[in-house]
Amino acid sequence: MSDRFVTHDTFTIERFYAAPPEKVFAAWSNPTSKARWFSKPEQFEFRVGGRESNRGGPPGGPVFTYLAEYQDIVPDRRIVYTYTLDAGDTRISVSMTTVELEAEGSGTRLVFTEQGAFLDGHDTPDQREHGTAIMLDKLGEILESNDPA
Repeated sequence: MSDRFVTHDTFTIERFYAAPPEKVFAAWSNPTSKARWFSKPEQFEFRVGGRESNRGGPPGGPVFTYLAEYQDIVPDRRIVYTYTLDAGDTRISVSMTTVELEAEGSGTRLVFTEQGAFLDGHDTPDQREHGTAIMLDKLGEILESNDPA
């Protein structure tokens, strides 16, 4: 079938947060904290081999299903996970993501790298990178507020 194809791509986004690595790591590893800047998880097992899942989407639009599995976790330094993203019954991508945290002064340099297989044109690397940048900006807003996580 000519309508079946895969677009492979890798993108990297860097952010600096005025928060120590421990606080940034906690924003990823605590389900209550993560729900403030990411989708609220239905399942959250933050450990190597653990899974995270959520479902949601725009009113009247497709329901997106995110299913991740944690592959490597180094507290306050690194998180590696793989995930699938489905729109309704259609798989739109499969990715591997690495989140690296490096202390920089009194803050943290976060390096987010995603290696994706984007399937059949249902999603594109540019769309994913744009959405991820928005998500990481929201994380920065949460970290820089003085609200407890």
